[in-house]
Amino acid sequence: MLNKRLPQDLAGWLMLVSDAEIPILRQTVRRLDKARQQVERVNGRDITDIVLQDPLLAVRVVAFIQSVGSKHLRSDITNIASAVMMLGVEPFFRTFEKPLAIESMLSQQPQALLGMLQVVLRAQRASRYAHEWAFARHDMNVEEVALAALLHDLAEILLWCFAPELAMEIRSLLHADRNLRSASVQQQVLGFPLADLQLALCEVWHLPALLTTLMDDGNGQLPRVQNVKLAVNLARHSVDGWTDAAIPDDFAAIEKLLHISRETLLARLQLPPELLPGLMSGPAAGRSASPNRLA
Repeated sequence: MLNKRLPQDLAGWLMLVSDAEIPILRQTVRRLDKARQQVERVNGRDITDIVLQDPLLAVRVVAFIQSVGSKHLRSDITNIASAVMMLGVEPFFRTFEKPLAIESMLSQQPQALLGMLQVVLRAQRASRYAHEWAFARHDMNVEEVALAALLHDLAEILLWCFAPELAMEIRSLLHADRNLRSASVQQQVLGFPLADLQLALCEVWHLPALLTTLMDDGNGQLPRVQNVKLAVNLARHSVDGWTDAAIPDDFAAIEKLLHISRETLLARLQLPPELLPGLMSGPAAGRSASPNRLA
């Protein structure tokens, strides 16, 4: 299923990804099949819960909504619950019938599948953090912030899907030299940083401007964007444990955003008790690129 003749520039990648069928997680396929079998007992909240565990399905749902209905109505659909409500339960199942599972695409490349699943795990964790912090900040639409965090590293996930060899090359280079900047390595391997592909896909899929703004780190002066970015950072730095040198800086920024103490933050994160002494007093340190980070 993988395209071996890969594009050489951003425009080519944009065409490849935007024209392809976006796969979803096999677990999501199974959950959808189970829900479809009892459709008379399934409601919009049940479907939303399934979609929000899978960034690949989430972007498919949002992109599909942008292709139907009026321009004014589309601009108001900035979270999955609203999208599902607009579609309706039975039309949703008809629209997303027999989706392709990413595990099938990468069945012959177990290391690539593992790399992709690690990024999905990060995205799920980032979305959860973003949701919790947005709620604590009394954000006007918590679900928007959570969705933006879930989709923040979508281009990286798609790279693992459609060009796993290149994704593994980027990861290897970052492993070999922790001082390298991810964007620089992506530029070297792909010819552009993944953030550029991410924003270009948002435009091609006509994703709501608000959602695109929340995913764009260039808007970091906005508290809601800070919420998303800090959730993404902490998820990335903690995915392999809580010893990354960047975590103290993450904590300090989160405490500033939420106006809480280190003790309160650690309590909210619900970390194992044995980790707390070191994290309570750990000195701030310079950020280092986590080896599993591509974006």
